[in-house]
Amino acid sequence: MSDHLLLGIDTGGTYTDAVLFSETDGVVARAKSLTTRHDLAVGISGAVEAVLEASGTPVTAISLVSLSTTLATNALVEGQGGRAGLVMIGFGPDDLKRDGLQEALGSDPVIFLPGGHNVHGSETLLDMSALDEALPRLANEVSSFAIAGYFAVRNPSHEQRVRDRIRAVSHLPVTCSHELTSKLGGPRRALTTLLNARLVSMIDRLIGSCEDFLKVRGIEAPMMVVRGDGALISAAEARLRPIETILSGPAASLVGARSLTGLDDAVVSDIGGTTTDVATLAEGRPRLDEEGAVVGGFRTMVEAVAMRTFGLGGDSEVRIDDRGLAAGIALGPRRFLPLSLAAVEHEAAVIGVLEKQLRSPHVGRYDGKLAVRTGLPDHLAAGLTNQQQALYERIGSVPVALENLLTSTLQRATLDRLVERGLVHICGLTPSDAMHVLGRQGQWNGEAARLGAELAARIKDGQGRPIASSPEDMAEKVVARLTRQSAEVILSSCLAEDGAAIDPAVSLAVDRALKRTPGIVRFSLALDRPLVGLGASAPVYYPDIAEMLSAPSVIPADAGVANAVGAVVGQIRASATVFVTVPEEGIFIVNGAGESARFIDEEKAFGEARQRAESAALEAAQRNGAESPVVMLTEDIAAPEIEGNRKLIEARFVAVASGRPRIAHH
Repeated sequence: MSDHLLLGIDTGGTYTDAVLFSETDGVVARAKSLTTRHDLAVGISGAVEAVLEASGTPVTAISLVSLSTTLATNALVEGQGGRAGLVMIGFGPDDLKRDGLQEALGSDPVIFLPGGHNVHGSETLLDMSALDEALPRLANEVSSFAIAGYFAVRNPSHEQRVRDRIRAVSHLPVTCSHELTSKLGGPRRALTTLLNARLVSMIDRLIGSCEDFLKVRGIEAPMMVVRGDGALISAAEARLRPIETILSGPAASLVGARSLTGLDDAVVSDIGGTTTDVATLAEGRPRLDEEGAVVGGFRTMVEAVAMRTFGLGGDSEVRIDDRGLAAGIALGPRRFLPLSLAAVEHEAAVIGVLEKQLRSPHVGRYDGKLAVRTGLPDHLAAGLTNQQQALYERIGSVPVALENLLTSTLQRATLDRLVERGLVHICGLTPSDAMHVLGRQGQWNGEAARLGAELAARIKDGQGRPIASSPEDMAEKVVARLTRQSAEVILSSCLAEDGAAIDPAVSLAVDRALKRTPGIVRFSLALDRPLVGLGASAPVYYPDIAEMLSAPSVIPADAGVANAVGAVVGQIRASATVFVTVPEEGIFIVNGAGESARFIDEEKAFGEARQRAESAALEAAQRNGAESPVVMLTEDIAAPEIEGNRKLIEARFVAVASGRPRIAHH
């Protein structure tokens, strides 16, 4: 075994995973621990302690620690984060109406300052008096600041001056838009900067918890964080630019999939309890979303993996539509607490309710469904309406049957609201329960799963016949539905990648191809590359899904911890963009990676731009901890022929430096 062991940690919404990885032997040990939202260090230390114990490794053997997380994504999706002050330089109130900026801002304060630059980097005078007046008050009302200047990506000097003033007075974290992106489009750049400022304190806490734990355990190794495009950045950079860690979890799972399978081209599908994430690998790299990552309904300017997320997983609600002549089954998008899992802690209560319902000659509307508190601390239940509070008080830490809770249809909506707030779980039949009935999974209580399936099988269709003949028959139907629905979400992602506007859920041709329906015209479809299944339950579901899609199925042995593997095997990648523009005939302005410079010779301007881009990318990669990075330069020169003369409009030079992280030599 090599002396260098790498520790990968993935903090997900439910579990925190840890793996020890050796560059020669692959995964040495792995462990899981429940993510502890109130204090992330507890979950992190739980997983890391378990992995150290399982491997018998001394802490001195660890030479690199890397973290991937879905916390930033979840926070933006759930609308959490600190209060931020937005400073707009050279923009007006009307600009807030574009790209969803007003919506994202909500009630957070905004200040408009005269100033900014034009496309060639020339300035309009900056006036900071409005800022100076508001700062002493604002410094006590917000947790961070975001600054966006007009054409700051061409000349950032005004953003830098405003940043220095805010830091001197408030000592709070400040994010400038030019540090996050080199793309034009002021309002969306401002939006990205604002979201970044909101996440600073949360990611700061996560990285701080991790660093504190490493210090206590005597692990002296550099710490990296996975970015949304799968590359690694140093913990210090992630604290300044936490927005870059959105979609870090999914990006890490793709990098992990490639490392575990060795495949350059694949469709990767990661099934969890709540969601299925689908993305493609092409030529060994995850495909990035050209437009920027969409998180919580806002399109940002963050380069991230092009991934589609669907509300379909092992814990999805089984919905039965008994109105038609033949009953239909659909799954998700809501997550239920599986009956088999609820009965692990509360066996008597759950099984008691299910057995009582089975003894009744009538099928009840809420058969097989119970409610239980999620165990969030009481202060998070603040602000409930009277109806919500009354219902919440009747639900305790032991599951109670919905039929005893809900006396009117109105109360159903009240219960849904408590579920949305994360205060209550509904327990009910899920695909995980079906797998217990069929003996393909066995980690929880199989008896509760079987009773739940038996209750569901009694439901009658439009012709008055029970929808299934036995619990096993019911379970088979649920698993068949999961296979079909998974095939549809994977297909819809792949069709969208191909630019084809076909919805597989309603296309008759797709339906015939998936069912292999015989006919004079035979429809068939297949993926052009293997399907890689990730997630702890991938081995039970994915062979059938791949077969339905006529694709080879690849399920790595460590499919359940692919994210944590991806966290340590990634590369550091840093890029820098420099522009050359022509304000007037024969004058060439170089902007980006330093002060603006003016040339009268095109070749000299291009030479300066190339050199600036390369050294800025190298410097950024080294600052992020890359060992001997390599630089690649691409040039995009817009110079059309007009009436026989070549006319330069704009040239863009992009340098990308990449390398493996430096590791500690003990």
